[in-house]
Amino acid sequence: MRSLMKWYREEKKVHPLIKVAALVYDFLSIHPFQDGNGRLSRLLTTLSLLRQGYSWVQYVSFEHEIENSKKSYYQKLRHCQAQRPNEDITEWVNYFLKSLLNIQTKLSAKLTEVDLESKMAPREKSIYIYIEENPGCKSGEIAKQLGIPNPTVKRILSDLVKRNVIEKFGKGAGVNYTVK
Repeated sequence: MRSLMKWYREEKKVHPLIKVAALVYDFLSIHPFQDGNGRLSRLLTTLSLLRQGYSWVQYVSFEHEIENSKKSYYQKLRHCQAQRPNEDITEWVNYFLKSLLNIQTKLSAKLTEVDLESKMAPREKSIYIYIEENPGCKSGEIAKQLGIPNPTVKRILSDLVKRNVIEKFGKGAGVNYTVK
């Protein structure tokens, strides 16, 4: 089995995401500057993905994703670089693709949340936001803080639970709510 790096360099048709992953790998391996190579590589990643048509990348932070998995990032990079000069970068590409999938999933969830909020009536939205900011709150607390009659709050809460937007925990006086 030939290495992914060799395949990348020889083949004409390579998936754009693999091209971007290999470009970033090459840049990081060259390490052209004393400082800032990582930040510049993430900027290069974003620019390359935009040029390949992945316009959603401008709305997420690849930097943040790498920061959250820095240990794995360096492990994959160093493991592949240790195989030089005929390294197989499959492990790096898999890490890169998983990171992209993760940030795309987060973006999708955020867009779903924004879409959900945009379809809510004003009182529903204010209750949803209150619960999001105060997980574990109770209907009486919501009614008091938002100045909405308690029966109205309970009706809206029941509807939001049925629509699977919030979760209800407990029974009787101990019932509280959190956003899913």
